[in-house]
Amino acid sequence: MTISTDDVRRLLHAEDKNAVLVLVEGRTEVIGAGQLASEKYRGALEVISREDLLNRVGAEASERELTEQAAILDSAVSELGG
Repeated sequence: MTISTDDVRRLLHAEDKNAVLVLVEGRTEVIGAGQLASEKYRGALEVISREDLLNRVGAEASERELTEQAAILDSAVSELGG
């Protein structure tokens, strides 16, 4: 599994309201959206933004909801070849 429940939880609880979960060089990171244009994250795949995640599960998501979102996102990344 590429996207874990912990990844989704880190994004949900990120202090930066514009945070995004990205996949870069086979690893996941939660970064500020402004960092996507930086050299370090060139070529990174944006998986989901914090805002989109909040729209899906709300701020007080259960462990089950986080696990489900991780599975959905992991499946989407796998279909893209990430």
